[in-house]
Amino acid sequence: MSDPLGLFAQGVGVWNVGDNWKLALDDCIRKYRPNTLLIGLPVRTTGEKGVEAEKVLRIADEIKSSYPDIKVETWDERFTTAIAEQVLLEADVSRSKRRQKIDKLAAVVILQSWLERK
Repeated sequence: MSDPLGLFAQGVGVWNVGDNWKLALDDCIRKYRPNTLLIGLPVRTTGEKGVEAEKVLRIADEIKSSYPDIKVETWDERFTTAIAEQVLLEADVSRSKRRQKIDKLAAVVILQSWLERK
C-alpha cells in the first residue's frame, strides 16, 4: 500500500499463488479499496521475459478480468529480493526473521520504485 499522497510504500501482506490467494486478494481489495494493483514481474537480468514472467502476466490478466474497475500494472522486480536482503542485513535482523520478512519487504521495494518513477 502507499500513503494517500502516493509517496511512501508499506507492506500489508504476501500471498503465494496457489492456496487461497484470490480470497486474500478479495479481502485486501474490500479493506483498502485500491485504484491500482501493482504486480511484480520477474524479468530476467537480460530484460527478457521468461516462463515465470509469462505466468505472472496470465495471472495479471485474470486479476484484470476479476476487477475491471481497478487498474492492474506490472513492474520489473529484478534485484528487489537482493535489495530487501541487504536492508534486513544492515538492520541486523536474524536469519530466521529475515526469511519471514523478505517477501513483504521486496514488495515494498517494488512499490516504492514504481511510486518514485511516477
